[in-house]
Amino acid sequence: MNIKTLLFLCFQVAGLATYAQENKIPISWKDIPSWSYIRMNSVQYTNDGKWTAFVSGPTQGDLSLTLRKTLDTTTYNYKIGGEVNPFEFNYNSKYIAFFESPNYKDIKANEKAKKPISKKLKIVSLSDTTSTVFDNVQSIQFSNEDSKWIAIRFSKTTSRPAGQPSSESGKGSDLLLYHLENKKSFNLGNVSDFKFNKSGQYIAYTVDADGTNGNGILLLDLKTGLTSILQNDKANYSKINWNKEGTAFALLKSKKDKNYKEPIYTLIGVKNIKGGQNDLFTYTGLDEDQITSGYGISQNSIPYWSKDLSTIFFGIAKIEKAENEKSGEAKIDSVAKDSTNQKIDLAKDTLRSDSTAVQIAGERPKKQNGDNKKDLEKPDMIIWNWQDKRLQSSQRNQLESDKNYMVMSSLYVNENRFISLADSNIRSIVLSPTQQIGYGLDFKPYEFESNLNGQVYADLYIIDVKTGSRKLGVEKLYLNATGSIKFSPSADYLLYYHDGNYYTLHIATSVKTNITDKIPTTFIDAFDDHNVSKPATSNFGWTQDGKHVLLKDNYDLWKVSADGKTYSSLTSNWKNQKLTTSRYNKIYEDDDFIDLKKDQYFTLFDDNTKQSGIALLAANKHSLEVLSLADVSFGLFNKSKHGDQFFYSKEKSNESPEIFTSTDKFLKSEVKLTSNTPDMENFAFSSGSKLLSYVNDFGDTLQATLFLPADYVAGKSYPTITYIYERLTDGTNSYSNPAFPGGGFNRAVYNSNGYAVLMPDITYKLNDPGMSAVACVVPAVKAAIATGIVDPDKVGLQGHSWGGYQTSFLITQTDIFKAAVAGAPLTNMISMYSLIYWNSGSTNQSIFESSQGRLTSGYWDNWDAFARNSPIYHIKKVNTPLVIMHNDKDGAVDYTQGIEYFNGLRRLNKPVVMLTYNGENHGLRKEVNQKDYAVRMMEFFDHYLKATESPDWWSKGIDYIDLPKHLEERAF
Repeated sequence: MNIKTLLFLCFQVAGLATYAQENKIPISWKDIPSWSYIRMNSVQYTNDGKWTAFVSGPTQGDLSLTLRKTLDTTTYNYKIGGEVNPFEFNYNSKYIAFFESPNYKDIKANEKAKKPISKKLKIVSLSDTTSTVFDNVQSIQFSNEDSKWIAIRFSKTTSRPAGQPSSESGKGSDLLLYHLENKKSFNLGNVSDFKFNKSGQYIAYTVDADGTNGNGILLLDLKTGLTSILQNDKANYSKINWNKEGTAFALLKSKKDKNYKEPIYTLIGVKNIKGGQNDLFTYTGLDEDQITSGYGISQNSIPYWSKDLSTIFFGIAKIEKAENEKSGEAKIDSVAKDSTNQKIDLAKDTLRSDSTAVQIAGERPKKQNGDNKKDLEKPDMIIWNWQDKRLQSSQRNQLESDKNYMVMSSLYVNENRFISLADSNIRSIVLSPTQQIGYGLDFKPYEFESNLNGQVYADLYIIDVKTGSRKLGVEKLYLNATGSIKFSPSADYLLYYHDGNYYTLHIATSVKTNITDKIPTTFIDAFDDHNVSKPATSNFGWTQDGKHVLLKDNYDLWKVSADGKTYSSLTSNWKNQKLTTSRYNKIYEDDDFIDLKKDQYFTLFDDNTKQSGIALLAANKHSLEVLSLADVSFGLFNKSKHGDQFFYSKEKSNESPEIFTSTDKFLKSEVKLTSNTPDMENFAFSSGSKLLSYVNDFGDTLQATLFLPADYVAGKSYPTITYIYERLTDGTNSYSNPAFPGGGFNRAVYNSNGYAVLMPDITYKLNDPGMSAVACVVPAVKAAIATGIVDPDKVGLQGHSWGGYQTSFLITQTDIFKAAVAGAPLTNMISMYSLIYWNSGSTNQSIFESSQGRLTSGYWDNWDAFARNSPIYHIKKVNTPLVIMHNDKDGAVDYTQGIEYFNGLRRLNKPVVMLTYNGENHGLRKEVNQKDYAVRMMEFFDHYLKATESPDWWSKGIDYIDLPKHLEERAF
């Protein structure tokens, strides 16, 4: 072949590549339902690391499960229907079990008709891919380490006999025990709950039959085939929970009692299991008269054995007496009165919350015939008192959780001795690894003030599990700033953070030691700009030997002794490189602490370049070795349970996440296991990203990410959407999957349609959240324009929630944006400050004073700051066309905020449209609404930034009577 021919072919190939790129079509919103991608949260591996499986398919449609060998390209695909269901490899890596659902259309039809969905189970042998299928399966479990069996529970299909009350209909159904090797099986009837132990030798199961006939807890020894009936009763048994070693289990039994409204629960513990022999303990507490009056074992409790099998831990909760036969009234008052002198001292506000629960729920007490006093209709109302520690709205919102609240307790089995470990002040405790002690937080002394300003304090107590006694460990611990509180492995120390330093509390002596004051660095988070005093950097916890903790300053990683006498840096002055360990990867699932005798892996992040990578702390070494650092974003990083095969994901701004594996601990050789988002081959996609550096109006050097449009050509300028929230450049190498977003904006779709997308970092000065956004965003836009990529006459702005607030404020301070969309914006800091955050029932005051609002007091002492940063007070300066999306059931930002801004702009005859999706909360959940908002937003931006025809809903008024027809014409 001569040189002319070679050059001709090269130009031909280059021309074809350019032609292919230019002829890729933009992603339209109508393409989203068929967009195919891997569900990355579904990826699993066998314990030996030789196989992986994952689910992929369209956003709306039928899916496939891919089964692939990790060391070669052998791949099998199975159709699994229209929904993602759990799937599982067995312990010895020989089988996989997964569900097959009906197709997507049938599932949607069944959901609409409220019909149940029947699923099939397929078990596939990994050695030869032979399979076995079972119909109408509800749940499964492999027999753990034994690996010989699978338990298959079928959906209950039989209807109860005519005349039988639903309360007497059992919840049990057939359970099939299927031997994976010899294919033999046998059936157990009316099984409700079942669990294999760790070794797989035993399966404990409960029978729940119609009329409670034969109900009980049984234990089957799969080695001998012997079934032991541990207990029978006309009761319901549930929540089997084996200990980690598989040598004991606990569960609950519930039984009706005429003296109580709800069933009474009994604790059952089983241990010393040997063949047909075992020790069984039962405990109700009511009969023993040990549990506080008015309390019983909680139905929400999941009981579990202590490591030494001396104790069972469980929860207790309030129980209500049955109605008095004479008056028809519930004996709630007597229970409340009794509780004042009990072991659990209930706070008055808790009693008030519970005693007014009927009124809060809006239910009127029943009238009693023949009693004039009870014939009087009571008001349907709520009383708000200034002394309430929690607002009535908060109490109402949390009513269900209050009802389900459990007091953590324990039973010393041999002594039949009950201990309440918590109460209404210390509502729960965190057990130490030894389970001999725990810590609990008492918020009560500071609760009222904390609910007002969001500055949260608590007294930390150390609790003796054997006696229930407690001693004060740390007084008034500031929880807004603190890092994780962690016991050492032997529970001789407790790690905590206070006033800029990490401390250890010596449990035996109560001595507190500042372990970081001598280290030449700071452990105050330099990136947290909320109204929080000295917020902590993160810590990765204790080493396995209990001698050290691993603490991170803003960049470097430190190994610090428990007594603070020694410390060393595991990173070589990474502060100068702006490099940090962003995550510790827990690759040994059985290790509760960091074992420095084993190789340990950390995810890295370069704050300057936004590169990501992996570092290795080799066994018994004293410094991290950087294995990789590139323009990617690392996701999960894991290791096979058996052997040394590593799995991790990587993605880029314009490359979807892919799974990789390596058998080399230094990750020098890797194999790509997936081929995600095949549709990318047919559609135009972003050409990549550029990281910009700029100086904000406060003189700080910041960064912004500019995501390039699909058709990017150097020297050409493009319409641009500026998307804002807070700090966003950490996502420079993160992928955006085309989808219908709850907030209306999807970066991938806009890039595909010829838009550049600018995402700047915003840093804040206290008492100036809005002005801070202006000081950061406007210079970022100017820096992006200076690159020549952004057309200065075609820049739009979009943000949702806090980003919606900043959007609505920015357009009062600058005309640099030609169009803007604000989703769920707060617009009046003064009126918003004292409104209710309905999703929790608390006020916005705490959010303003300790969280995103970044204001330091109420508006009465800080009026200028509140007004200066409120969009509504600068509304006359708005010249930017604006779309507001604000829903009538928004429980985060009150709907009145959007209404106030809309009506103000309308009064001034400013171009504005508000979209309200009826019944929706802060973000859109309904698919039809997500589609509609996404389409309207792009139509609006296309009109102002691409000069397309104006949509009618923007350019013309909407007659309410014509609205249904208008919506029908736009539906797709």
